[in-house]
Amino acid sequence: MATHAAMPGRRGSRAPARARHHTPLAWALPVVLGVAYGFYAAFIRRDGGPSTGGQVLLGLLSGVALAVLCFAVGQIQRSLPRELRAAVYSALTACAIGFLVSLTDTSVLRSTVLGLVVGAGVFCVSFYVFYTREP
Repeated sequence: MATHAAMPGRRGSRAPARARHHTPLAWALPVVLGVAYGFYAAFIRRDGGPSTGGQVLLGLLSGVALAVLCFAVGQIQRSLPRELRAAVYSALTACAIGFLVSLTDTSVLRSTVLGLVVGAGVFCVSFYVFYTREP
């Protein structure tokens, strides 16, 4: 009876680890989203009057926070199952929208409800996309 000369070992089951390379889109998309979000947050807080340093600082900090969170989610998204990935995207979107609504001096209940509604919609859409696109 013929047998194989070499049996595969435990080491052969995994490919060697490669260094992570960030594509330009992995950097550009969070930056563009952060800049747009920061400008919009500062614009909402301006309320038709002259721009102040506080409004610029608010826009800068909120834009940087969203860009960092978007970049972090983009880096870990492949390691998450589709349900948790959809939940992470919906939570990020719900918090971002809820914060923008809270800048309009409305009630906490309105910003919470609107954030949850938008987050639920993002969850449904992103879960559908992840479910139909994954092998």
